[in-house]
Amino acid sequence: MRLTFKEVKDKIKKMVPKDLEYEVELESASVAIVTPTPRKFDRGGLLGKIGSAVKRRIVLRPSDDILMDEDKAEIMIREEIPDGINISVVHFDRCLKEVLIQCDDPGNALGKRGAIREKLQDETGWMISIERTPPLESKTTHDIRGYRQAHWKERKKLLKEFGLNIYRPKRAGPDWVRLTALGSYREVGRACHYITTNESRVMIDVGVNIASDTDPMPYFNAPEALPLEKLDAVVLTHAHLDHAGMLPVLFKYGYRGPVFCTPPTRDMMLLLQTDYLKVTSSEGKRPPYEMEHIRECIKHVVDVDWNKTTDIAPDIKLTFHNAGHILGSSSVHLHIGDGVHNIVLSGDTKFEKSWLFDAASCRFPRCETLVIESTYGAAGDFQPSRAEATMELQDVIRRTIKRNGKVVCPVFAVGRSQEVMIAIDELFRSGEVEPVPVYLDGMIQEATAIHAAHPEFLTSSLRRSLLQDDGDNPFTSNWFRQVRGRDMRESIVLDHSPCIVLATSGMLNGGPVMEYFRNWAADERNTLCFVGYQAEGTLGRRLQKGFGEVPMHVDGKIEIVKIGCEMVTIDGFSGHSDRKQLIDFIEQMSPRPKTVICHHGDYHKCNELGLSLRDKFNVTSHAPKNLETVRLV
Repeated sequence: MRLTFKEVKDKIKKMVPKDLEYEVELESASVAIVTPTPRKFDRGGLLGKIGSAVKRRIVLRPSDDILMDEDKAEIMIREEIPDGINISVVHFDRCLKEVLIQCDDPGNALGKRGAIREKLQDETGWMISIERTPPLESKTTHDIRGYRQAHWKERKKLLKEFGLNIYRPKRAGPDWVRLTALGSYREVGRACHYITTNESRVMIDVGVNIASDTDPMPYFNAPEALPLEKLDAVVLTHAHLDHAGMLPVLFKYGYRGPVFCTPPTRDMMLLLQTDYLKVTSSEGKRPPYEMEHIRECIKHVVDVDWNKTTDIAPDIKLTFHNAGHILGSSSVHLHIGDGVHNIVLSGDTKFEKSWLFDAASCRFPRCETLVIESTYGAAGDFQPSRAEATMELQDVIRRTIKRNGKVVCPVFAVGRSQEVMIAIDELFRSGEVEPVPVYLDGMIQEATAIHAAHPEFLTSSLRRSLLQDDGDNPFTSNWFRQVRGRDMRESIVLDHSPCIVLATSGMLNGGPVMEYFRNWAADERNTLCFVGYQAEGTLGRRLQKGFGEVPMHVDGKIEIVKIGCEMVTIDGFSGHSDRKQLIDFIEQMSPRPKTVICHHGDYHKCNELGLSLRDKFNVTSHAPKNLETVRLV
């Protein structure tokens, strides 16, 4: 059922008793009922009835005139919360008229049957949310909250504009759906899909090709994508740079619409984009955007949790499902029109339970077309299990420490770092090896803090450990030490005792890991351990091919680094599904797609996977080139 905003308001008017004072506003696709008497709307299931009638998410917001001053409200909150409960955060979101309280005992802070929360809501007017204080503090999460609060008026206006666009009148004409490849087709990197219908234009992912200095961007100049101002929405599957790294470029060149992603993706995206800006500048390269464009992104983000359906365009509904790749990573389900077509874009997906995440979801309401990654889609692309990979890593650590050496792991700050940390923590807790310092250099500590801030996106066992603070939290173990600044890094490099270093970047194409590699690569006692994908053209890939020496730029000069250390690649920590897992994913999909489009892999991998799926499941398969368009309806 397609309703304009006026039709929505008319339906609500017929259902609300005439003695109730209220207004109807839009928060993107959500319909907000703003009233000075929120309690009255809670009675008799009125909100639920309204939601069923208009088939939209209904949220209740208090009127501005009943909101207590923020300073006074915070004083009252701290007085009402029982003594002995440590409150770490009281954050006011003026845009949504909500207060987030973080404390060490949310159960008692809520009160019996939520009595304390209800009292605070009645007396302050604010909607109250109470959460447990995370074990690690995330500066990124804190900064986003502060920035949103500082720009709450602009954000409120933007949410209304997004909503008015979604609820605009229906455009005449027949239904059709097309997918245009703007990046990551027959290649790994710069993921970008462009969905067009009779009514809407939606871009899925906006990545960078981190292995290329000459051609890093998706094909933004394709006629279909221009002008950028005509885009209805951007959707992000996850925060990795090859999927979200070029998002600020859209805002640099005029896009001002919504960006839909999960809350962890929002936080990780800010962290990784900011670091990309710093690294690019430090290498003397001209960055493709500035910090102001990253900030603009944050203003336009609309948070969407897994398994929550929301409208993103007049004829497109979005649902995120767990992809198992990194924190907050999602497969994207798009329901187009009134059942005209359903598309699932897998994003980067892992169809296996890991230390951090459950296996990717494979159950969807409907699916006619699947767009799936093919990173490891060739016939010989098989990976060991997580358990096997953990054992291999622990064996590497054992023998390196035994010969008094150092282990250097180039890691991606997000996902692989935390997996490796858990594996190391398990080894040291077992008592099999005398613990040595494990240094975290780069963004790893902050990325780990973001994981701790979003426990609902982790496995149940890890989530329980984080929330209960039972002493088994692997992220706060004593052997993990954050590297703070160049001086500390130099002292670690000069120290001859055994240690483990986890440092960015994961492909040895920049970042602090280069310093450790340059100084330790020649020593046969040491080990260079790869735990993630090494793209073609990166230093990591050249070392995997067996190069005995490599050139490096040091202080404006070329220095030849000889390789004498042990070199190990552990494939089982990858966040990508191997060929068997990709096939198993489709085999267990419910419902199974009729068409499969392969991308995010070399040509032969995309093509080979597509042919195998066609033969095995009797589906139509495509492995298009960048800039090709496939008509789906």
